[in-house]
Amino acid sequence: MAFCPPTYCEGREGGVIDRSFRFSGAVALLILLSPSLPAHAEELELRVSRPVVGRFEKVEFIIEGVPEPSDHGELAGLYLQITSPSGKQVKVPAFWHQPYERRTFPGQRQRTDWFYPTGEPHWLVRFAPWEVGVHRVRACWEQGEGIRSYSPFVQFECVPSNRRGFLRQSQKDPRFFETSDGKPFFAIGQNLAFIGGGQYFNLARVEETLPRLAALGVNFLRVWTCCEDWALCIEGRKSAWTRTWHWKLPVEELSEGESDGPPRRYVVLGGKAGSHLAVDPSWPVALRPETEYLFSGKVRTENGTRVVLELPGQQAVEISGPKSTGNWTEFHISFRSGAGQWWLGTPTFRLVTAGKAWLDALSLREVRPDGSKGPNLLWEADVNRPARGFYNPVDCVLLDHLIELAETNGIYLQLCMLTRDLYMWALRDPASAEYDAAIADAKRFFRYAIARWGYSTAVGAWEYWNEMDPGLPTERFYEELGQFFETHDPYQHLRTTSTWHPSPRDMKHPRLDIADTHFYLRPSEKRLRDEVEAVLDRARFLREHAPAKPALLSEFGLATEKWGLSDDMRSDRQAVHFHHALWASALSGLSGTAMFWWWEQLDQLGAYRHYGPVARFVASIPWDSGELESFNAEMAQGKVRLVGLRTRSAAWCWLVHREATWVGAMLKGISPESLPPGEFVLEGLLPGSYRVEWWDPWEGKVLEGQGGVVQTTEGKLRVKYPAFRSDLACQITREG
Repeated sequence: MAFCPPTYCEGREGGVIDRSFRFSGAVALLILLSPSLPAHAEELELRVSRPVVGRFEKVEFIIEGVPEPSDHGELAGLYLQITSPSGKQVKVPAFWHQPYERRTFPGQRQRTDWFYPTGEPHWLVRFAPWEVGVHRVRACWEQGEGIRSYSPFVQFECVPSNRRGFLRQSQKDPRFFETSDGKPFFAIGQNLAFIGGGQYFNLARVEETLPRLAALGVNFLRVWTCCEDWALCIEGRKSAWTRTWHWKLPVEELSEGESDGPPRRYVVLGGKAGSHLAVDPSWPVALRPETEYLFSGKVRTENGTRVVLELPGQQAVEISGPKSTGNWTEFHISFRSGAGQWWLGTPTFRLVTAGKAWLDALSLREVRPDGSKGPNLLWEADVNRPARGFYNPVDCVLLDHLIELAETNGIYLQLCMLTRDLYMWALRDPASAEYDAAIADAKRFFRYAIARWGYSTAVGAWEYWNEMDPGLPTERFYEELGQFFETHDPYQHLRTTSTWHPSPRDMKHPRLDIADTHFYLRPSEKRLRDEVEAVLDRARFLREHAPAKPALLSEFGLATEKWGLSDDMRSDRQAVHFHHALWASALSGLSGTAMFWWWEQLDQLGAYRHYGPVARFVASIPWDSGELESFNAEMAQGKVRLVGLRTRSAAWCWLVHREATWVGAMLKGISPESLPPGEFVLEGLLPGSYRVEWWDPWEGKVLEGQGGVVQTTEGKLRVKYPAFRSDLACQITREG
């Protein structure tokens, strides 16, 4: 896929105009709503965050003069028109941005993340230039019927930087990756799928872990942004009233007269005196200490039922009254947070008398000194919020920080974006209205994702789903979304998907750039003898169906029959299974190492040390040579497995003792004996002398006194290996 085909903007050109005046929001809105608005009026204001930016670094723009969106976070016709130094024009979408402040506080297990909205929301555009030189920029708002509003031009200069740029398919060998600077890229990493406040990895722990991983050569992580309410989820049904594992909202629909829209739902509380409902959002509600707040809503009761609201640290307040019987009564409760109060806690609605009550329009807002009110901090209490089309503001901020951390540490992310269960039911019939709506909502989602995070070189690939049903007719979905990305993603990020069983159809799809599959070695898997054979089997499968595109084993691990965490794995204190999977996959012909799933176990086992030796060893492999071939064989009466890559003038080999694998040494309890020296033969190399260098795969160091120079004989290179107990690696390079 080409790096960045230009996306041309319509509209007149003009000279660069410095900002010297400002339209007020009211004046701008009045002009925008005028029926006599000229088609090319310059009435928006555009501000750039900095005049000079490094290549592939972020520059931000604020657009003023456009009203707040009625929906959440996007306006399809608002974008920047950017003219590069070479004259190419690119359209970059805008998004509605609420700034947040982040802090961390000590916790029982780890530091706790605190996010709080600050400042006023505004239209924002993020861009990362790839051409050095002066760029001209203006905002454009297409409002339909040929009406376009423009800002004056601003400019910024892009200067060289040391950033490698975006991840893309290699132009020299399409089976592998490269970065924008043309350098080859081999993905080394794992899953870090669940990130959130209640997870082993919250943002604070990620902040500590990424530098450790990067220092060991990790350059790729797979992250979910689709975790429903247990972790990071951009588009999901997070609610203050229930959880996904027993999803049952306490709601009822009430008749409120004639209405053309969908029925409105209300939170219901009923039962005997003392019955209660807790307001418990998936993200604990952050507060500022010593700050005024207003808790508001409406209540309706039957037969004089009395209801109180209990706010943490405050006296209970009765919110029902005579007028609320059969009618809606508004309530407004003001309170001031304590000196050290950074969290709201759990508000509770409680029945004083038996009966039934309904609640609606709940909100908690900061009351500013000037009397204005901040954003609603209780948006998860809205039971009428659509699951598709609303983008979780706190999780969006979390992803902002995560992407910045990955950038800082030189790590690329495969972001698993869409929440599968919100879409899967709609993809049964490609000719249905539900299918059309799913495509439209997914396009809207990814327009927002491109606007907010597409600028970042840390976004290595968009992954549509985690483990979609492979039996569904998803071809049309991938075709239309692929066309959408090719038109709207100016950076042309790679795209992929995954299914819960292998899907050759998806691996071959022309608009999916990475072939992807998952595999777990379970006790019932008798076809494969050990973790090494499992990795090689999946590598062969991927390459069979995706011979000319990058391919990843993006989930791998040891599991129970029901795909849970294996108790046997916990006992593997040396992470033998992990070590072997890394080495087998690194030389299997895949485009990256097997991406291990059990990230918490890797962290607790101290298994990250295994990345360093692999990263150092594969650094010399010419992934962009176009000559790499994978091979493997069994030797020494089946006791040794040889796995390798070779070109016409070099080879990289890994030898593993069968009895030293996790299945042999850990599961079967075999104590492997040291194997005597032996020999293997390589064919297909150019004639000449070759230097053989033996490595210790556990330490990532060259074994002194081993190897030497070997001459080809009759087109064959006979390589002698030393005695070993576990595994060995070697590099073989042609001299001269």
